[in-house]
Amino acid sequence: MAKITRALISVSDKNGIIELGQALKGFGVEILSTGGTAKALREAGVEVKDVSEHTGFPEMMDGRVKTLHPMIHGGLLGRRGKDEAEMASQGIKPIDMVVVNLYPFEATVAKPDVKFDDAIENIDIGGPTMLRSAAKNHKDVTVIVDPEDYSLVMVEMRENDGAVSRETNTTFARKVYEHTARYDSLIAKYLLEQEDAREGFPEQMTNAYLLSNPLRYGENPHQRAAAYDERSGGLSLFEANVLQGKEMSFNNYCDSHSALLLALEFKKPACAIIKHNSPCGVGLGGNAVEAYQRAYKADPISAYGGVLAFNTPVDGAVAEEISKIFVEIVIAPEFSNDALKAFGSKSGTRLLQMPGMLEKPLKGYDIKRIAGGVVVQDWDTIDMDIRSLKAVTKREPTAEEIEALEFAWKVVKHVKSNAIVYAKKDYTVGIGIGQTSGVYAARVGAINSSEPLSGTVVAADGFIPFRDGIDGVHRMGVTAIVQPGGSINDREVVEAADEFDMAMLMSGTRHFRH
Repeated sequence: MAKITRALISVSDKNGIIELGQALKGFGVEILSTGGTAKALREAGVEVKDVSEHTGFPEMMDGRVKTLHPMIHGGLLGRRGKDEAEMASQGIKPIDMVVVNLYPFEATVAKPDVKFDDAIENIDIGGPTMLRSAAKNHKDVTVIVDPEDYSLVMVEMRENDGAVSRETNTTFARKVYEHTARYDSLIAKYLLEQEDAREGFPEQMTNAYLLSNPLRYGENPHQRAAAYDERSGGLSLFEANVLQGKEMSFNNYCDSHSALLLALEFKKPACAIIKHNSPCGVGLGGNAVEAYQRAYKADPISAYGGVLAFNTPVDGAVAEEISKIFVEIVIAPEFSNDALKAFGSKSGTRLLQMPGMLEKPLKGYDIKRIAGGVVVQDWDTIDMDIRSLKAVTKREPTAEEIEALEFAWKVVKHVKSNAIVYAKKDYTVGIGIGQTSGVYAARVGAINSSEPLSGTVVAADGFIPFRDGIDGVHRMGVTAIVQPGGSINDREVVEAADEFDMAMLMSGTRHFRH
């Protein structure tokens, strides 16, 4: 471990930089710096040397060119024990430490009114170049990109007579390449968004994620797990304020995602209850408590230990009702003080407050990991106007049936295939989840029903291939159906519906969910 004699510091995030600069001066390190960083250090009494003085070359082009110089990169890349003679012949002095964090490109493009030219000017060039040079030569150069690492560096230098260990340098180099890879991916993603990319997908997927927190375990206790934050600027569970409860688990995140997307389907106050990543009850109402009561009665047994999402503020009245059973999580845009008081005795229930959930869109792609890679698709966010569809049967649906069909069609989109949803106009009555045939799904939905199915409507996520599907739901008392259509037996299916005086709509849109 060689003692650090010269450091270059140039940071946008200045948290902790004064303390680090003071510590380095205490070790006798010469500090090179630029712009605002140099100004901040000088104002704190830390002596610095301008990079332009070190290179003998002025900053140019409004600061676009200041560290892109052989005196800088030769000092970073020069191999100790091999390149000293060549360095000396060119007057290049070694730089043993680089402390750099980059222009705030991510924060800049997150602003809703950002101009393209402003975004481009916040693409850092010199910073990543120095980081990569120093990281390549981490055998001899300490490179710090994370302000959280300043304290570790100061401790090691105190313990090692002004040097940093090889192991730490290797860790820091790895963090640099992770950081610059993510930085480049954010730029590529932003530029892609400026194009009309709707007709295709990028040739390379450059998404990068930040570790949010390690999780206790995965779907099962023998699996390791962690949560990573994309920071897309869109709808995000990672931006939720956790008002109460223990840390989230892998399954909690998956269930919360499903509950959140389902609740956001509706304009009226809605409650979605998810169990094992599938809906077990959905209800609408004039307020949160009505919506919850209707969702709960759909399947009271499965609701125990479930995950609830509301698209409306949670007040004391609905909190009192929910508190009568145990639930894992409640998600809402807001919780009143009375609600927090009511949930106070339920310390095991996590409360996730998401103030922006009603306005923020889903961004990016729906990505699923498979052996050897990923499959990518758009989110299933199509918003079909069921009311505009004309019945394919002799009978048109009544006004009440239309309301129920519209509701059921929004719910079935979030149920694993094959899926059948029995519903009234403001609550699910029975849900058939994830069966190998629609007939089986209809039977399971009937088994799960909370009340007689007579007078309900049905939504099917895929087409009904044979008339036995119609025969089955007719026996249950179903009066109207919405389904995608598209089977070679559509005529036979419609004739069966007509035989039972059922109304049927064909959406032309499938909603499989695997």
